[in-house]
Amino acid sequence: ACEGPGPGGHRRVTRTEHDGTITVLTDNYQGKKYAGPNDLTIDSKGRIYFTDPRYGPRTGLEIRDKQGRAVEGVYRIDPDGSVTQVITHQVDRPNGIHITADDRFLYVVDNNNNSSKERPDVARAVWRFRLSDSGDVVADSRKKMYDFGRGRGGDGMALDVDGRLYVAAGRTVPSPPNETTEVPGGVYVISPEGKQVGFIPIQEDSVTNCTFGGKDLRTLYITAGHTLWSIRATSPGFVPWLSRKGKRGKKTTND
Repeated sequence: ACEGPGPGGHRRVTRTEHDGTITVLTDNYQGKKYAGPNDLTIDSKGRIYFTDPRYGPRTGLEIRDKQGRAVEGVYRIDPDGSVTQVITHQVDRPNGIHITADDRFLYVVDNNNNSSKERPDVARAVWRFRLSDSGDVVADSRKKMYDFGRGRGGDGMALDVDGRLYVAAGRTVPSPPNETTEVPGGVYVISPEGKQVGFIPIQEDSVTNCTFGGKDLRTLYITAGHTLWSIRATSPGFVPWLSRKGKRGKKTTND
């Protein structure tokens, strides 16, 4: 679980055990508190990648680069508990994150919702990064997969077994001045080549996240406003921790 910076927020990543106890996986990077862990994904080796943006008040940002600039980055937690900063300023404000089934690529939603007259074109895009075998982001591998323009950008996302991205994005009710209805609220289905191949409209103020579930992983669950939606999909979802397991918990040969 990513525990963000809201009221009483711990700004950490935790695991809830079967008996209800909570294990803290990380609550700082090199002694500095995170901005606000937001979303995570897990690769086949058990490495956890998580995003660390700051939404809301900008006070208390502790992690900074050598030039003193605040970093809203992406981090990796290895099975031994060590933490590595894998993305810094290649993404403005990382939100949703998902790894591909072969561990080769990492998708990151970039969504800065604090545009202004001075910075009207803040990043609201989906980026793809190449990963090395060691789990590091390959330098200069960033590729823009989809751009949401000046509307409300993407939030959480899911991936199906055919490599298509399902990105929760947009608004039905505007939130001026930063978020318009230029991008209609719903789930945007994007091909591995970066083309929009589908759209699931959701009539709520904002659409925030989605994931696959159900016995056959063909049900897409969508959070929006104060509501939960579901829709049947044509392809099963790729849920990293579940899709890589056989019925008896063993890894399959075609994951």
